[in-house]
Amino acid sequence: MTPNVPLLIDGEFISSESATSQDVLNPATQAVLASVPFATEQEINDAVQGAKKAYLLWRNQPVTERARLMLRYQALLKEHQKEIAEILAEDTGKNLEDAMGDVWRGIEVVEHACNIPSLMMGETVENVARGVDTYSMIQPIGVTLGITPFNFPAMIPLWMFPISTACGNAMILKPSEQVPLATVRLLELFQEAGAPPGLVQMIHGGKDQVEQLMHHPDIVSTSFVGSVPVAKHIYKTTTGLMKRAQCFAGAKNHMVVMPDADKQTVMNALVGATVGAAGQRCMAISVIVFVGHTIEWAEDLTTMLSSISPGIWDDAKSAYGPLISKGAVERVSGLIQSGIDQGANCLLDGRGYKAEGYPEGNWLGPSLFTDVKADMDI
Repeated sequence: MTPNVPLLIDGEFISSESATSQDVLNPATQAVLASVPFATEQEINDAVQGAKKAYLLWRNQPVTERARLMLRYQALLKEHQKEIAEILAEDTGKNLEDAMGDVWRGIEVVEHACNIPSLMMGETVENVARGVDTYSMIQPIGVTLGITPFNFPAMIPLWMFPISTACGNAMILKPSEQVPLATVRLLELFQEAGAPPGLVQMIHGGKDQVEQLMHHPDIVSTSFVGSVPVAKHIYKTTTGLMKRAQCFAGAKNHMVVMPDADKQTVMNALVGATVGAAGQRCMAISVIVFVGHTIEWAEDLTTMLSSISPGIWDDAKSAYGPLISKGAVERVSGLIQSGIDQGANCLLDGRGYKAEGYPEGNWLGPSLFTDVKADMDI
């Protein structure tokens, strides 16, 4: 039977009573890994109220005790790094090296949270006016909300709930419904490290669940990482409700290659940045501006990109993995066709690639254009 992804409410991993769910697919094989429920309204209310109760106790815990929780947690994450990486490699498609990096970048944030006693120090200034001194204090604010994307299911949740809870808050975490499995393991280890029940609650779902969470009166702030349209909507909605919000939206990065640049360094950086996470990350280089004679390097870049290919996560020869979904393949394939139709020079067309032994995967080979004009919609 397909396992159901649990909710985490008040320290218990429970099965949702929701009648609505979505399959979690391995993007290299289309195998169903699990079924993720879209939480009910009552389950969301229970999670928020539980987080509120946990916050009222946790905010009064000495900051040194909160730091010790982070010290225990980062030790567990290091011990289980490869296990977590293998879980997220299967449901994101990332190769193992990329997945290990995903987890490690999150561990670094938890290490930062271990310094919370120093990070939360306030400031004092004497005599800002006659007989007037000032001081500032950093204090927890309440129940926070974290909404995370599919492309970094370890790193980005670890950006959020360790820092929030180290500061004395509680958090509702809503991971991407496409890749929830690694986040479940992260929270199992957080519980094992000694996190109080209810300090972090995990809710699954889509747009309706996010809307309920954003509008809930007991949630005071929202952190989001994802696409530009969704980031705009979440920021506008939450700030319109007089709540705090930080929304990191998708990027389209450019690299300008100057004539005095070291060629080999540039080529290696371009290949790595282009195909890492199958290009599905904000650090990807999607546009290269060759200045002067460096345009001649496009031929060498074509050769280098032609020599690599995607593959299954545990194949050491695979340079990167599949795209997250069939829809993503269709969208990117459409952009490639758009470039061809608009007259750009397609040096590499990655459409139609099939990894040996995995014909159903969401594969796309490296793709490269030259002669792209500023007004082209690629």
